[in-house]
Amino acid sequence: MGVREEFLEKAKVELGDLAEAGVVMAGNAFSQALLLKGEPERGDAKLLEGPDGAALRAALKALGYAPEDWVGLSTCDAEGYPLVPGTLRLAITTLDPSTVIAIDEPAAAALREAYADELVDLEALEAATLMPGVLARILGMRVMNLGGFEESLADPKAKQVMWARLKTLPPEGEPY
Repeated sequence: MGVREEFLEKAKVELGDLAEAGVVMAGNAFSQALLLKGEPERGDAKLLEGPDGAALRAALKALGYAPEDWVGLSTCDAEGYPLVPGTLRLAITTLDPSTVIAIDEPAAAALREAYADELVDLEALEAATLMPGVLARILGMRVMNLGGFEESLADPKAKQVMWARLKTLPPEGEPY
């Protein structure tokens, strides 16, 4: 077995372990942009299949991310219970994104709890509290709380605010 096959097998096992633990994910596990969602989907929709997911994917593509360069992660397990901070950290570490985008306040709250020790060390209060629209660097990741993306879709002015925030998170490296 070559190095590539070993890497893929390792990732397959780690992602399988997360799925068995009830972690809800969608998209490409090998992508640099992680979309963290705390609010449950409406009805029978799967993670990021609704209007917010479509709008976020379109925004990422407009910024220069490849269409498949996103992974979604819910802060709740398959039964709707919040992930414990250690499980959320493990899921994020396993996915290894360069950018984490909390798309709603419950997602930002889960990040605050999971990365409390790292956030305390940040000098800027706005970054340490993950204020909406403020970029924080945590363990080499760019982290931003959008502050209510789904709700913004109904308000043109709020959509412009979200787009301005997202524009500060272009892909790191060359566009596809």
